[in-house]
Amino acid sequence: MPLTNISRWILYAVLLLACLPAQARIFTFTAIPDVDETRLIERFTQVAEYLSQQLAIEVRYLPVKSYPAAVTAFRNNQVQLAWFGGLTGVQARRLLPGSKAIAQGEEDQYFKSYFIAHSSTGLTLAEQLPAGIKGMTFSFGSKSSTSGRLMPEFYLRQQFQQTPEQLFSRVGFSGNHSRTIALVQSGAYQLGAVNYKAWEQQLRDGSINPNRVSVIWTTPAYPDYQWTVRGDVDAEWGQGFTEQLTRALLAMKDPALLDAFPRSAFVSASNADYTAILETAKAIGLID
Repeated sequence: MPLTNISRWILYAVLLLACLPAQARIFTFTAIPDVDETRLIERFTQVAEYLSQQLAIEVRYLPVKSYPAAVTAFRNNQVQLAWFGGLTGVQARRLLPGSKAIAQGEEDQYFKSYFIAHSSTGLTLAEQLPAGIKGMTFSFGSKSSTSGRLMPEFYLRQQFQQTPEQLFSRVGFSGNHSRTIALVQSGAYQLGAVNYKAWEQQLRDGSINPNRVSVIWTTPAYPDYQWTVRGDVDAEWGQGFTEQLTRALLAMKDPALLDAFPRSAFVSASNADYTAILETAKAIGLID
């Protein structure tokens, strides 16, 4: 069947797109929405600009509305790189074998969660969670958050031998650390669990009134956030691209950019670093 003029143009366009070098395309990344949108835009617009310069390609940040949406975007190749928490990283790599954790914050090797309480509870900083929290109201962050749900729930179960629903009179999920802090500070919930970095940054920013909300317990350390890349990027962007990307992330030294996370530096990471997160998620039924 002879090709019409329109068919010829379509065929030509398809062949042209197929032959375009990697540099003509846009490398896209996302991140779990762990704090409010303003902070996310500040942080990841800077990252996109930095990576564009380092990789000599156009790099774009794709915002998502939830932790599961970040995992879905990664699985569906809407993004090729993601700043995940420990749990979301494990979930994404299980869905897409061959994906790799390539870098983490210096502090992510020994991350922590803070349990916080409204001043009306009368609770103060202690070496372990007090029995008096039983029957109070409690807010986690996202259901898929490592620091705002997974590890806090693990330690609650470990100490009290009860599920959060059995332990507290009401359990909520705020969606992110900023909202958890706001909910506990307002008294909407008596207790909450948050990422210690998010807490300390908001404390510096003056967003937290220490007369209304304070830290009552700090968890033991665990591995958390990391940059995870799809396993097919070398095939799509050229041999050695993963190595080049990793070098760029590890070379991120601008204090303003690091402070936006906030992290002091980025260091190498591997999938094996998050085995404990996988086992913890299995232990409390978040992963089969």
